[in-house]
Amino acid sequence: MTESLDRDRLTAWRTYIEASQRLFTRLEDDLRADSGLSFADYHVLVLLSEVPGQRLRMGELADRLVFSPSRLTYQVSSMQRRGLVARQPCPQDGRGNEAVLTAAGLLALREAAPHHLHSVRTHLMDDLDDAEVAVLTRIFTRLGRRLRGADGSDATLATAPGDN
Repeated sequence: MTESLDRDRLTAWRTYIEASQRLFTRLEDDLRADSGLSFADYHVLVLLSEVPGQRLRMGELADRLVFSPSRLTYQVSSMQRRGLVARQPCPQDGRGNEAVLTAAGLLALREAAPHHLHSVRTHLMDDLDDAEVAVLTRIFTRLGRRLRGADGSDATLATAPGDN
């Protein structure tokens, strides 16, 4: 029984990984073609657009994006050269830098967002078969239960009956 569950779980995760890699590759290709933005560019712009003052300390931005500090420095420098963000000293204490959304960055985000959402809907509906959708649904349902702490223990990590 355990061996069967392990094999099913491995198959489900392999399907998830393959489907998500294919999906994200297509989404990034579409995003670049429509707006010239990479996923990293897009996520930096989205995060900055959602915070008060449209500025974040570089460390906080790196944490939210799960980027290393060197990766974020490269990303922000690249975006700064294109005028999408600016880097300024932190006004509170003058130490460190903040990434600041520019008017050009906000405009790029506003133009890219509808195309990106259309692309997500299109690829989710057209590129995933029913089995992949079922696997992704099961995985995200389990993940949702874990994040909500359904019963407050590690037991939520186990496969629920009917989720095989």
